[in-house]
Amino acid sequence: QVHLVESGGGLVQPGGSARLSCEITGDLYGSYFKNWYRQAPGKERDLVATLAGVGHFYYADSVKGRFTISGSDVDETFYLQMDSLKTEDTADYYCNVRHSIDHENDYWGNGTQVVVST
Repeated sequence: QVHLVESGGGLVQPGGSARLSCEITGDLYGSYFKNWYRQAPGKERDLVATLAGVGHFYYADSVKGRFTISGSDVDETFYLQMDSLKTEDTADYYCNVRHSIDHENDYWGNGTQVVVST
């Protein structure tokens, strides 16, 4: 059984930084994309960033140049470094892994809240 657990959320001032981690337990077989999503209050869950293998990234326009997705060299943990945070980045952030071919084969964490506020 695969489980994902996010950590690193909290209250951050505008212009500040935060780093989210997604720890994966259990075995992933095959190739998986690693994703970060976020859901702001009253809005849909949106894709923020994807790590699709070495050197292959996707970022939503709203976070380009400010957020960086990366993976651990030693295990399946992956991260979202968030810099120059804005109030509109306030949301619940979810990590997700999705098989690169069988997209219905995916797993979600329970989310971690990030609040950007003074």
